[in-house]
Amino acid sequence: MSPRNTPPRHRHGDGPTDEQILDSLGVSQELDRRMGGFGNYAISTSVICVLAGCMTLFGFGLTTGGPSVMLWGWALIGGATLLVALALAEVTSAVPTAGGPYTMAEKLGGPRWGWATGWFNLLGLIGAICGVDFGAALFVGAFANLQWGIDPTPGVIFCIGACILVLHGVLNSFRVRVVEVLNQISVWWQLFGVVLIIAVLSLAPSHHQDASFVFTHFENGTGFGSPLYVCLIGLLLGGYTFCGYDASAHMSEETRNAAQEAPRAMVRAVWTSWIAGFALLAALLFAIQDYAGTVNTATGVPPAQIFLDVLGVTGAKALLLVVIVAQLFCGNAATAAAARMMYAFSRQGALPGSHIWRRVGKRSRTPVAAVWAAIALALVLALPSLYSPTAYAAVTAVNAIGMTPAYAIPIYLRLRQGDAFQPGPWHLGRWSRPIGYTAVGYVACITIIFCLPQAYPVTVETFNYAGITALVMGVLAWVTWKRRGRSDKYRVLPTLGTEDDHTALTRNVL
Repeated sequence: MSPRNTPPRHRHGDGPTDEQILDSLGVSQELDRRMGGFGNYAISTSVICVLAGCMTLFGFGLTTGGPSVMLWGWALIGGATLLVALALAEVTSAVPTAGGPYTMAEKLGGPRWGWATGWFNLLGLIGAICGVDFGAALFVGAFANLQWGIDPTPGVIFCIGACILVLHGVLNSFRVRVVEVLNQISVWWQLFGVVLIIAVLSLAPSHHQDASFVFTHFENGTGFGSPLYVCLIGLLLGGYTFCGYDASAHMSEETRNAAQEAPRAMVRAVWTSWIAGFALLAALLFAIQDYAGTVNTATGVPPAQIFLDVLGVTGAKALLLVVIVAQLFCGNAATAAAARMMYAFSRQGALPGSHIWRRVGKRSRTPVAAVWAAIALALVLALPSLYSPTAYAAVTAVNAIGMTPAYAIPIYLRLRQGDAFQPGPWHLGRWSRPIGYTAVGYVACITIIFCLPQAYPVTVETFNYAGITALVMGVLAWVTWKRRGRSDKYRVLPTLGTEDDHTALTRNVL
């Protein structure tokens, strides 16, 4: 690399540079390290995006427990997710690389653990791009129906989603500064959007539901007879939404003072989204005018029906645009995180065609090839939506069932190391083990819930494909490990857990 293109060295106080920390981990600095702490926080907040998750899954929540389960389930899942984020942030501080949970798992447990985590994390991130962008396409379809009378058929939604994917591919092909600026705008747009929707839905309706309805009403539209079982399924509104905060870890090689800023950003993104999402859900529930009409809306998007009932067509379209823009920001951030994960995985030769996907653009210094590979895979993942009404739910399952277990594996491996684990500058101290064990237990429980049937009777149309998705991911990881992971094509990084250069370097940051 010529002196002109040599990445700058970022030193913080008397400690090591970001690049020295990477060197000690066996990784070379290739990406453009220009992102600040707020930019790192912004990308995780953008990927979680309560204006995407809460809005897209609002109709699901109305039939799987109703208002009481939606609100109290959100509170419970948000608190549990915060514990997972805290535990994962501690490991991120020790291993701040673009590989995120995959590199953490390999460093702490060896190549097999890293390989399995990498495949789950990568497929989950691809599922996130697909789920978010085609969720945005549903809202664009609802807007088009109100504005121009266009029938949002599966073909129309697919074409809209494909255009959104291409847009995100283009935006992520520029320098990381573009992604950072867009994510910073995204944070403020989400804040503006949530406050605006809450304000409008608080002031505009002539009638509000009472507090008893919002906080205690139970609704079962699943066909199952057990209220407890329905409550468990209803927790998935929060479980599906709180995914993607590992984006802070994936962007750490492009973040200054990453060992401090990436873990802080990860935790901050979860607790701010937790509060914002609760307030947003409460506002929507208070504003429901016709419960059955909202569930069975002709727009296909229950929040759009609430906007229509409260504001009329013009106001509904305006609020839909606010939500759509937030979802577009969310999909863009998810694309950035997935591309960094694919780049890092390819950097070690883990993927077929790794020599292509690990390339960094000469001008942009971003993994452009990985960006377009992620976009192409997301498009392929969406193809079944043209023929099956359950395909979008399956895509959501790919996202959640891939990403959530990938968060728990590095946490478990850190717990397994015990005192041999050498923390980074951001750590939990004496709270590390109790938080870590609770986080792993929660992930185990929510992963089982992800796989439960969600409607009765169970048919081809209502079947929950999350369990099959998990099985396919596991088989794919095992087959690819046998064929590629054990070969000399895969470059294994040294493991952590003993006194080494990385330990000495990170200790100096404290």
